[in-house]
Amino acid sequence: YDRFYRGDIAEEFIRGAQAEGSMMTMEDLDNWQVYIEEAVKTNYKGIDVYKLTTWVQGPVLLQALNILENFDVKAMGYNSTRYLHTLYQAMNMAFADRDFYYGDPYFPPEEPLEGLLSKDYAESRAKQINWERNDPNLGPGDPYPFQGGTNPYLHYLERWNSTARPVTEESGPQAMADFDEDFYLGTTSIQAADEEGWVVSITPSGGWIPAVIAGRTGIGMSQRAQSFVVDDAENPYNVIEPGKRPRATLTPSLALKDGKPFLSFAVQGGDGQDQNLLQFFLNVVEFGMNVQQAAEAANMNSSQMRGSFGDHESIPGRMLLQEATAPWVRQELQDMGYQLTFSERTSGPINAIFFDWEHGSFWGGASHHGDDYG
Repeated sequence: YDRFYRGDIAEEFIRGAQAEGSMMTMEDLDNWQVYIEEAVKTNYKGIDVYKLTTWVQGPVLLQALNILENFDVKAMGYNSTRYLHTLYQAMNMAFADRDFYYGDPYFPPEEPLEGLLSKDYAESRAKQINWERNDPNLGPGDPYPFQGGTNPYLHYLERWNSTARPVTEESGPQAMADFDEDFYLGTTSIQAADEEGWVVSITPSGGWIPAVIAGRTGIGMSQRAQSFVVDDAENPYNVIEPGKRPRATLTPSLALKDGKPFLSFAVQGGDGQDQNLLQFFLNVVEFGMNVQQAAEAANMNSSQMRGSFGDHESIPGRMLLQEATAPWVRQELQDMGYQLTFSERTSGPINAIFFDWEHGSFWGGASHHGDDYG
């Protein structure tokens, strides 16, 4: 520890970083510390779902679940037009809130987390869904009244634009390729549990290729600072400043049922993480899939939210589907204003553990999209 944060490794790291233009100092490394933070949660039909707080995107899954709880998701049918449309709208309402209200909770202003996770707030958002067409202008809501407060940033909300930096086909194929690469940047995820009841869900990340290596250390420096904003009007909670953590995409998940572990699940994939995890969870809870089926099942991904990387672009209405999607579903979605793209695999890659208390066993699952094992 001392060598890494205060000793010769730290010195070489800072030397190499500064040679590449970094402003990091030995004091920055010496001041680093581990924070033990309370998870945030919601309850979905008797299941407590836990995520990290607002310095990552984790609460977005909880917000989406709260919205979806207002509908009979199971009756819609897995990957039906109605289901995919409902998912897309609920997810993008939650992501619009992420893009405006999430930031490092150790720095002011304080995020309105109580309101964001309020069931009443979710119900009010659910009532805004347009059942005929995609709404490309879905923006952040106002959670403050649902925690007994007044929103100090209403003047920003009135001017908030979900397409502030759009990417279009007209921008050129390279722009689209760069967008896709940034939007689905990879991470790693590990799920582990033992017979004593310990469960760990982690998604370590940072320094992915092509990373800048700090001197002779072999350590790739994180690129996460690109997830900050510099304009209060874009997100007053995530403006860059010294010592602050950028609002990251890392988002491990744990679910408990009757006070006992039910699911441990995580995935890599940038802004796609909580989209895939939400659908994995619903595959198990609503559609009765086992953990491996749920991990491999075809998912839908949206590009409508502001990307967390690059120039934070968005493509309203863009929906990624699995290549085997039925032609009538494709047509119905296109008629609703969606811009469809297709991929052979759209399942993650998800890693998960299901806790089978009836038979006293753990079931591991890993999607076939990537080098993942369970």
